[in-house]
Amino acid sequence: MDKAATAAPEHPGTRTVRRSLRSAATGRFRAWAARRQGRDALPVAIHRRRIYILPTRFGLMLAGLLLAMLLAGLNYNSNLGLAYAFLMFGLTLVAMHHCHRNLLGLEVDISLESDAFAGTYAAFPCLLGNASALERIDIEAQLGAEQGQPAVTSVRARGRERLILEIPVQRRGVVRIARLELATRQPLGWFRAWTYVHVPLTVYVAPSPRGERPLPTSSGNRGRAAPAAEARGDEDFAGLRAYAPGVPLKHMAWKVLARGQDAAVRSYTSVVAEPQWLEWSLLEGLEVETRLSQLCRWVLECHRLQRTYGLRLPGIEIPPSQGAAHRTECLRALALYGAADA
Repeated sequence: MDKAATAAPEHPGTRTVRRSLRSAATGRFRAWAARRQGRDALPVAIHRRRIYILPTRFGLMLAGLLLAMLLAGLNYNSNLGLAYAFLMFGLTLVAMHHCHRNLLGLEVDISLESDAFAGTYAAFPCLLGNASALERIDIEAQLGAEQGQPAVTSVRARGRERLILEIPVQRRGVVRIARLELATRQPLGWFRAWTYVHVPLTVYVAPSPRGERPLPTSSGNRGRAAPAAEARGDEDFAGLRAYAPGVPLKHMAWKVLARGQDAAVRSYTSVVAEPQWLEWSLLEGLEVETRLSQLCRWVLECHRLQRTYGLRLPGIEIPPSQGAAHRTECLRALALYGAADA
C-alpha cells in the first residue's frame, strides 16, 4: 500500500483544541440554561420549555443523505426518488417528536447529600416518576459535568423507577454538584433530547480509613469514664448478683434458680460501656491527612463494635454517642476539617 495514499493520523493537538472548544461551548450553554431556569425545587416535573434537542452524528449523516436524495430527484426528475426523500423526511420529524416526548412530563426527585470516602464513589439515590400511559425507554441520568458513567433506565407507564447515580471522589473535603442531567436518544438514535435539574448536591468526602494504630485505651482519654468494675457491658463475665426488677431476662441465671436458690442475674464488666474518646492529640508526630485517616478508621471500628465514642479535633468536640447519625456526624467533621466550607 502506498504510504502517500494512507490518511495521516490526527494530531493530538487538534483533538485537544476540538475538545476544549466543545467543553467551552457546553459550559456556556449550561450557564445560560442555569440562568434561564433558575434553582429548582424538588420534586421537579419536566415540561417542554426546559427540554433541548439536537441531531446526533447519525442524524447529521441522515440530513446529508436526504439532501443528496432531494437534489438527485430534482436533477433527474425522479418522482420515486423525491417521494422516498419526503417519506424519510416525515419519518425524521416523527422520530424527533418521539425523542422529545420521551422526557416530557417525567418527575424527578433526588437526595441532596451523600457521604463517601476518598478514592471511592459517592452515590445519590434518584427517583423517576412517570404519570403518563406511555413507557419512557432508555433514560440516561448523569451528575455534574460528565463525571462517571451515566445510569440508564426505563420507566414503565404510570410507574416509578429508582436508580443510583455515582460520581468518583478522589480527595477529602466537600464536592458540590450543580446539576443533574437527563437525556435520551430514543427511538432511532437520530436525535438527542436532554434537560437539566438545577439542585445543589453535596458530597462529604471523609478521609480513606487507614492506619495501623489500635484503638486508644480509656487511660489515654481525658473524658471521665465509669470504673470498669461498675460498668455494665456484654463481654466479660464478672459473677452473680441479686435479681432486681427490670433486669433483662437474657441476664437471668436460670440454672441457679433451677437449683432452688434465690433468683440471681449474671454480671458483666466491659470497657465498652465507657465513653471512648478519639483525640487528635493522640496522634502527635503524624501528618494531617495521616491523622485524619487513622481517626476515620477508629470511628468505623468503634461503630462496628457498638461502642460509645466521641471525637476531638482542634476547635471541634463531638460528645460521645452511638448510632449511624453519630457516625455520620464524626465522618463529616473529618471531611470538613481544614476545608473552606467548614
